[in-house]
Order: sequence, then structure tokens, then C-alpha cells
Amino acid sequence: MKVWIDFANSPHPLFFAPMVRRLLREGHDVLLTARDNAQTVELARERWPDVEVIGGQSPKGRAAKITTMGQRIAALRRWAANAYPHVALSHNSYAQIVAARTLRIPVVTAMDFERQPVNHLAFRLAKTVVLPEVLPGRELRWQGARPKKVERYPGLKEELYIGDFEPDPAILEKVGLTARPKILAIARTPPSRAIYHRFANPLFEEALRTVCSHANATCIVLTRHPEQIAAVEALKLSNCIIPRSAIDSRSLLYAADLMIGAGGTMTREAALLGIPTWTLFAGTPPAVDRWLIGQGMLKRLNSPRQLVDLRPRAAEPHTPAHLRDRAGRIERVILDATTAAGSRYRR
Repeated sequence: MKVWIDFANSPHPLFFAPMVRRLLREGHDVLLTARDNAQTVELARERWPDVEVIGGQSPKGRAAKITTMGQRIAALRRWAANAYPHVALSHNSYAQIVAARTLRIPVVTAMDFERQPVNHLAFRLAKTVVLPEVLPGRELRWQGARPKKVERYPGLKEELYIGDFEPDPAILEKVGLTARPKILAIARTPPSRAIYHRFANPLFEEALRTVCSHANATCIVLTRHPEQIAAVEALKLSNCIIPRSAIDSRSLLYAADLMIGAGGTMTREAALLGIPTWTLFAGTPPAVDRWLIGQGMLKRLNSPRQLVDLRPRAAEPHTPAHLRDRAGRIERVILDATTAAGSRYRR
């Protein structure tokens, strides 16, 4: 079977890496495409140098986004018409989903955010929708994820791959640190170009100022887009490092004392690793974050004053071996859904 996986955003190469290996072991062909957005291509090429790059950055503005998506849909359709996979798999890659459906290729999509507006498109076009158990069923049914097309997996999507690494002992040197600071903070910028993120987030800037003013702290800010690099640099913060290329974020989080996340995926990765983690996601917290908060693994940041008393982490993070224990169940649900959809429509 030929399985087409599309990477549309930075977390996707990490998320799909275990499944690509499993599919290959089971004798399937895997076709990979990637959108040149944020760190997506860089992370994909670290693992698969021959990944096909189709499409680019998501611009600001809804009209520009629609135009860019339309161009990528057309390009993906031309590519898939030649490759003709048996099934298309993604984590809500909207362009892939539309392109595949126009060619009558069955679509399997995974998703973990119930407030993404384009779920209405992805869920209705998909043959199968794979969701974490913690997502609310009623809201998702309204978006087109009818019970007969939904497959559920236990836990969170980040558990699939968060243990799929070995900590890099040289990670701090790679970001320019010659010695470990007394307190190492990691900050992830907001998903400012995402269609679901319609809010300014001034709390993120205030949190950075608070952390970087601490004499014993160094903050590494992981940005998504060039304008975010410029915005953070304009703050002229002390003890602040802004990497210019994609790095091993899991190793970096593994070395950290705390994480401040204005987005979603990396925030949850840190929480699952056992790092003290604060979320300042703008808007209504998603169900997966509310679950982590209920488990005591994540805290909501409402004021920069909550970061005044910074301390080194009290315990070591979870080992990769410990984190890998839950991955198999999630992987199996997604792979079974994919092969089932592809086998029915195999040509």
C-alpha cells in the first residue's frame, strides 16, 4: 500500500516519525510531502532528505491564506495525480485533504484541537477522523466528525513521539551556552499566523521581560516566523537567546527548569516530560490543555507576577523509556485506521 503523509506544520515530522518507521517495517510504501512553513522542512529533511517540498509559508490575512491554500491544493493535486497513493494521512493538512478528495483518494486525518475553524472542512471530507479520547464529542459532531467515522486513542498525540529521542548532551552548546545557567527557561511564541489564533498576546512579552530580568535565569525563545525573531530582538532583553534554525526541542526541554508556552504542541510536550510548564495560550483553553491542568501537569499563567520567584526544577524529567510506554497504543489506532481506509480503495 502507498501511504501519502503530508507535513504542514513544524510538529508534524516529529509526530509522524514513529508511524513512518512502522509503516515501512510492515511493508508499505510511504510518500512524503512538506510545506515550507516555520521549521517544517528543516525538521522533515533531518529524517527524510528526499521529502518533496510543495507550498510555502502561510501569510497574514484570511484572503491571502485562502489564495495560498488554493495554490498548494493545486500543486499537491498535480503531484498526487502522478504518485497516486492509496490513502492520504495527515494531522489536518487542509490542502492535502482537499487535493486527495478531488482525486478520490481516501483521507485519514488526526486532530486534537476542537476550536480549529477549518475542522468543518477537514472532518467532512475525511474518510476517518482520529481524535484523542479527551475531546468533546458533541462539538466535533457539529464540525462533521460523525461517530461512524471517528476513531479514538487514549492520552494525547504528543505521547506518540515525546519519548522517541535520546537527550543530546551538547544541546546547550548548540544554542550558544558555554555553561548551564542556574535557571534555564524555554519560551515558545504564539502561533501568530494560524487561522485559529485571532488574539494578540501581550502577556507573552510581559512574561519574557519578567523571566529575563531574573539575574540567575537564561531564557531560550523558540520562534516560529521571522517577524517574531525581530519582535523579540526589539525588546533588547538580557539573558535571552533566540536560535535561528530548527533545534532538537525535546533535548532542550529535557534540560530546562521551566517552560512558558503561548502555543499548544510544545507546551504539552514539556508538560508530558515532567517539566514545570505554564500556558498562556490566548483564548479558550483547548480540551487537551484542560485535561493536563486537571492532572496537575500544566498551570495557567494569568500574570507575569507568577514568574517572579523562579527556581530550578525540583525533580528530573521523565526518561524517554518511561515516555515510550504509551506510544504503541496511539500508533496502532492511527495505523489501523490508515491501512483500513487504504485497503478498501486500493487500485
